[in-house]
Amino acid sequence: MADDRQRSVFLQDVPLQEARSRFEQALQDADLWKPLEPENIPLDQALGRISAEPIWAQISSPHYHAAAMDGYALQAAETEGASDRNPVELIVGPQAQYVDTGDPLPEWADSVIPIEDLEVLSDTPEPQEKSIRLMAPISPWSNVRLLGEDMVATELVIPSGHELRPVDLGAIAASGYDHVQVWRKPRVAIIPTGTELRAMGKPVKAGEIIEFNSLVLASQVESWGGLPDRLPIVLDELERIMDAAANAAIDHDLVLIIAGSSAGTEDFTADVVESLGTLLVHGIAVRPGHPVILGMIEKSSKGGPPRVDKSIPIIGVPGYPVSAALTGEIFVKPLLGRWLSKQEIQPEILTAKLARKVHSRAGDLEYLRVTVGQVGERWIASPLSRGAGVITSLVRADGIVEIPAGVQGIQAGEIVPVRLYRSRQELERTILALGSHDLTLDLLAQFLSLRGSRLSSGNLGSLGGLIALQRGEAHLAGSHLLDPETGEFNLPYIERYLPDVPVVVVRLVGREQGLILAPGNPKSITGLEDIARSDLAYVNRQRGAGTRILLDYQLQQLGIKPDSIRGYQHEEYTHLAVAAAVASGRADCGLAIHAAAAALKLDFLPLYKERYDLIIPKEHYESARLMPLLQLLGDSEFQETVASLPGYSTDSMGEVIAVME
Repeated sequence: MADDRQRSVFLQDVPLQEARSRFEQALQDADLWKPLEPENIPLDQALGRISAEPIWAQISSPHYHAAAMDGYALQAAETEGASDRNPVELIVGPQAQYVDTGDPLPEWADSVIPIEDLEVLSDTPEPQEKSIRLMAPISPWSNVRLLGEDMVATELVIPSGHELRPVDLGAIAASGYDHVQVWRKPRVAIIPTGTELRAMGKPVKAGEIIEFNSLVLASQVESWGGLPDRLPIVLDELERIMDAAANAAIDHDLVLIIAGSSAGTEDFTADVVESLGTLLVHGIAVRPGHPVILGMIEKSSKGGPPRVDKSIPIIGVPGYPVSAALTGEIFVKPLLGRWLSKQEIQPEILTAKLARKVHSRAGDLEYLRVTVGQVGERWIASPLSRGAGVITSLVRADGIVEIPAGVQGIQAGEIVPVRLYRSRQELERTILALGSHDLTLDLLAQFLSLRGSRLSSGNLGSLGGLIALQRGEAHLAGSHLLDPETGEFNLPYIERYLPDVPVVVVRLVGREQGLILAPGNPKSITGLEDIARSDLAYVNRQRGAGTRILLDYQLQQLGIKPDSIRGYQHEEYTHLAVAAAVASGRADCGLAIHAAAAALKLDFLPLYKERYDLIIPKEHYESARLMPLLQLLGDSEFQETVASLPGYSTDSMGEVIAVME
């Protein structure tokens, strides 16, 4: 009965807004939708904390009339009429008194003349014999910090609900305090579950997974003002998980259980929540992040004695890394903000042209990760990998495009709002490269980051890159397209696809292409013709990729039909993805570059040499934005780093091969 009901709840796909409303209402009912209690802490521990009450000045600052400069305190009236021709002389003691910056002003004085604006006429051990000469008059209260110039006692210094900055701490101290009342930081327990999980840094084998979701969530919690507590991995056993959650509820404000939130035989989080309290939601119409669980651990648990003495929220976080991180943003961040009385800073949103068509599941709100670059006057958003397990898509993402529920996709060229992860200023110096994947682009990105520039690349294949240049969607494209008729690389394709776009073709590298094989070549593959064997599984590159075009050309030369190759339709978008397919055993071989095989310690059968060029529209080639990249191509350290990759040649790197008007 319970299993049927849980599956029913999961299949409801609760809309995000409704899920938020249920969760918020439960928190309000438990009197938890408000800031936590305040605490009084020393000022030197208060940076970044949120003030829980207004700060009223206890004393004025300064609390006396203070000299603002080194010099002599005097009465301004004594200097009246002073000039170069009619200087005024004052006797030190009765008419002038030396003061350092910050010294109290003598009660009889009303101004300070700086030491550099006067002449000392005598310098004897007896102060009464010293006098000073002034060549200009001074106004009353010149060079004096008046009592209360900064703040006056009883004046508001800092309002409540303010995130304390370094200057705020100084102002509070100046107003007479050494402690401040702030909202207590929420304590968040993070419980990773899964028999297959292994701690970071430990060796793993097939079927085992490095546990890092708790690290990501803990870092998010800390960045949002909470106190994360990463608890030990719990095996996939109902009672173990239930005990871990109940114990965590004793001294934490929020419990996060990672994984076990789907509907599999070892997914126990929903059972745990229901046993300890109330299951509010199991399954949200959001992707990534579909199997989220929202609930409340309550004072009295069902079917037994109370497990906890208070009600606290509990969230079942999906185990896929992207889903976990987005669940943190969607549910944990707003809750911590409420508990801390922290005003949410809305991310900047800009409108951009979508570079590639995307499909979306009807009925679900989708968070599409994109890279963003400014090409000319337009902003371009390029979709990244959409897998819920691809954590690097969040690392590379410049922003998020929300695809509303009910929308089945977005067409290429459509204008979309992008919620930015990075500042517009950072994006304005980004070089956007679309086209063929190459490891050299990753090295370019690393070297450019050290020079204050940034390269963002998207893997569309060589033809996709030329089409992106045709549409004005990139600053450059990497390409290695072999023309079967002429044997020339790239230039015939540029003439065909970019007839009206003036471009500069720059040589990047020479590369070695060949078959990536399992270690030891267990299938005894000796040449390309072997991929048609019935006992082999092949992994291909996507349509439009230069490697795919090279393969098709060579198959035609050998008289091999594509449909005779098992796995010809199995497509990957990068050389490293081809290598990963072979390393995992999903394929026996695939055509890719030598460096990809070496990266995963696989065998490599060299077959062809090719030229990989950068195709750069002339307007961008001559721009300041691309200057750091072009200069880097002549850098000896960069060239040596590229040349150290297996199968790469840096001969003539940076050479202009052609200027095509």
